[in-house]
Amino acid sequence: MVRRVKERYKDERQWVPSVAGHVCRLIGVLDLVSALFPGFRHSRVHSWLGDLPGGATTLAAVGQLTSGLLLVLLAHALRRRKRRAWRAVVVLLPVSAALHLLHRHQLVTAVIALVLLGAIVVHRREFYAKADPRTRLRALVSLLGLGGVSVLLGLLIVSVHPASERRPYAFPQRLEHVLYGLFGFEGPVRYTSARIADLVGYSLGALGLLTALTTAWLALRPETPKPELTAEDESRVRALLDRYGARDSLGYFALRHDKSVVFSPSGKAAIAYRVVSGVMLASGDPLGDVEAWPGAIHAFMAEAREHAWVPAVVGCSETGGEIWARETGLDALELGDEAVVDTADFTLSGRAMRNVRQMVKRIERAGYVCRVRRITELDATERQRIGEAAARWRGTTVERGFSTALGRFGDPADGECVVVTAHRASDEAAGQDLSGDDLKALLHFVPWGPEGISLDLMRRDRSADPGLNELLIVAALQAAQQMGVRRVSLNFAVFRSALARGERLGAGPVLRVWRGLLVFASRWFQIESLYKFNAKFQPSWEPRFLVYPRARDLPRIGFAIMRAEAFITLELPRPGRARRRTALTPALTEDARSAV
Repeated sequence: MVRRVKERYKDERQWVPSVAGHVCRLIGVLDLVSALFPGFRHSRVHSWLGDLPGGATTLAAVGQLTSGLLLVLLAHALRRRKRRAWRAVVVLLPVSAALHLLHRHQLVTAVIALVLLGAIVVHRREFYAKADPRTRLRALVSLLGLGGVSVLLGLLIVSVHPASERRPYAFPQRLEHVLYGLFGFEGPVRYTSARIADLVGYSLGALGLLTALTTAWLALRPETPKPELTAEDESRVRALLDRYGARDSLGYFALRHDKSVVFSPSGKAAIAYRVVSGVMLASGDPLGDVEAWPGAIHAFMAEAREHAWVPAVVGCSETGGEIWARETGLDALELGDEAVVDTADFTLSGRAMRNVRQMVKRIERAGYVCRVRRITELDATERQRIGEAAARWRGTTVERGFSTALGRFGDPADGECVVVTAHRASDEAAGQDLSGDDLKALLHFVPWGPEGISLDLMRRDRSADPGLNELLIVAALQAAQQMGVRRVSLNFAVFRSALARGERLGAGPVLRVWRGLLVFASRWFQIESLYKFNAKFQPSWEPRFLVYPRARDLPRIGFAIMRAEAFITLELPRPGRARRRTALTPALTEDARSAV
């Protein structure tokens, strides 16, 4: 079965939905142009239909306007192989062809519509994709988007038809006429004949009715819940992490509650993902036994194909990228490097660590001390206090993170997580219980198997002295061995190798230009600064890759990653829900860890 799914994915005709979508959009545009502009006709073509009463051709023009707008709107979904869009287009195309003959005698356009109808019926198996998950936001987007389009088309309709007065109506009067017409009322504009007035009125009414019906249908249909990690899935994922969690430092982030999970047929491997902007986005390597990874990958690809989502993986290891490419034929692009420190080899001695050593000594003399503890060592009051502080220090209106962020703090199920806190205290109080407003910064690490931890969260009070992050990381590395931790994964540095090679002697012009673009982008995204911060601790660099289907999909995948990491936010705010998450899960990373 897996082999059949793989072969079907490779053998499907990629050009069929693409061509069908473009032709569908073309026919829709021709419908709109024919309905909007009275002079758009083929005068050499004659038919007995031209002798029909004016009311029939008026209704035909209105129908052409409606079908054209619908075809334009459905063209994108048809390109994405959506089954519902195919059904709607199959109904609309013969209607469009008939209206072209009835209204403007456009035989060529009618033939194109019928040819497209025959082609998509013959290739109907290419349009198999299920509908995307539904949200209430789509109803509002439809109201604003389709309403705006209706107003613009209405202004065009009102403007191109001759008015009864020689002097044209002013723009406010035409806009008023459009707004009245969308709701079925007569506006201030008067036309030369009753037939033209009826045509404009019917057209505006059809646009308003189409906007209202579409918005109502999207608002009233049952809302599909967003993907989430169910209790059963979480239990199975934790079992895989307990057994194979040491393979990937990003594995624990699969436990984010806003991810879904697909398992291999054997249940020995799994892939966590989220669908963003039509991209089925996974992060890190698959969980579980490497031998079972192909089964999980094929299940992932089958799910993506079933919904016509673009499959992509962000931040997988070199081994993971090779297996993805071998099993699916996808391509891989080096995205950056992960900084991993071996705690047994870490020391502040030596010339290479001079800057870090001086920074740590200076911040310690300023009266700062650190505490390194497991979450299980914190009581409920202190967990709440640290969580509230992290929320205050976030610095953004939304919580960021996806591939390298857990999305919560202090959950009892995450008892093995490590929290490092920095406190401002006098020399006399350094050995006493630290509480109150002395908390100034924190780090939060998630487990990376039994002998590793991976950085999840880095926050600090903006008013605190610089250098606290260095102090926190050094404290974590020095205390790690006593906690049985041998490996510590720090921040992820995007395009680190390009930055490192581009500044070396003898770097070529292309590499220097690429490095210059990255440095320029660092003004908004922590790219160069993150690389240099990581390099202070003399880590080993582990490459991470982006897996994608085609080069033309990269802009879409990049946009999806930016949305997943919350650098681009399109969702409507939910005040009640935001307050609950601030209190319970304030741990989405704001800083460098989410710089992908």
